[in-house]
Amino acid sequence: MIEIRKAEATDADEVWNIIEEVIRTGDTYVFDPASSKEKMLGYWLAQDKYTFVALLNGEIVGTFLIKDNQPDLGSHIANAAYMTSPKASGQGVGKRMGEFSLEEARRIGYKAMQFNFVIKSNVRAVQLWQKLGFSIIGEIPEAFNHRRGGLINAYIMYRKL
Repeated sequence: MIEIRKAEATDADEVWNIIEEVIRTGDTYVFDPASSKEKMLGYWLAQDKYTFVALLNGEIVGTFLIKDNQPDLGSHIANAAYMTSPKASGQGVGKRMGEFSLEEARRIGYKAMQFNFVIKSNVRAVQLWQKLGFSIIGEIPEAFNHRRGGLINAYIMYRKL
């Protein structure tokens, strides 16, 4: 069973291990693969975000955050970001985090969720978000400088809550 809970300060090293594994490849996130632990934890665990961890058999194997997509008059729409440890790939962690985040965003009071930058070549993520009710509402040409694939388009995906 996959357990989801709010991230705690004591989770920082485990969250960093996941972030580092995910961004190191340079194929799914805009963050520089050489980003420092301080930079990434400063972003991921910042006070303006609701940050969670996913545990499988008591081990942190995923993390995600929910935040306002835009400030002030755009703050009723949530934005979120998710990272799953490669060692937990295919075990339903991403799906469970996605489902939980939709429920939690609704509980917090958001009216919709929007992903501003889903890399088109990240087919697993695109398919998961579509299964969870997201629609592709836009495509940004050559938005992502893929480490091996060069310039790749990114999707904007949206779902009402």
